[in-house]
Amino acid sequence: MKSYKEELWFKTDQRRGYINITDTVQKAIDKSGVREGLCLVNAMHITASVFINDDERGLIQDFDDWLEKLAPHEPVSSYRHNTGEDNADGHMKRQIMGREVVVAITDGQLDFGPWEQIFYGEFDGRRKKRALIKIIGE
Repeated sequence: MKSYKEELWFKTDQRRGYINITDTVQKAIDKSGVREGLCLVNAMHITASVFINDDERGLIQDFDDWLEKLAPHEPVSSYRHNTGEDNADGHMKRQIMGREVVVAITDGQLDFGPWEQIFYGEFDGRRKKRALIKIIGE
């Protein structure tokens, strides 16, 4: 069995951001040489997320608007966690969107359903954070 690891680094200019990383993940699979196996992609910071969805026009903004309604950034005083930081909402947004995804690799390709793409979601940006790609298989 083969194993391959790669780290992705992100620093968004805004507090929140969404980056389609599908092509980057596929390139890691290509480098790994794995033809049949599994690919794990996970955010390595508690206020970031990795998730799968469609890259259809408007959907990412809809997610962002929805998350901001569920866990608004302001007023920061409404959160007990914000006693030196102002990112309690980022923790909650990450909990909703999830930490990681696992995708099957078939014949060297991400084995997706229709329209599926992998995204990195940032909920407390403007600093360097990473995501992990771990690939195992034959």
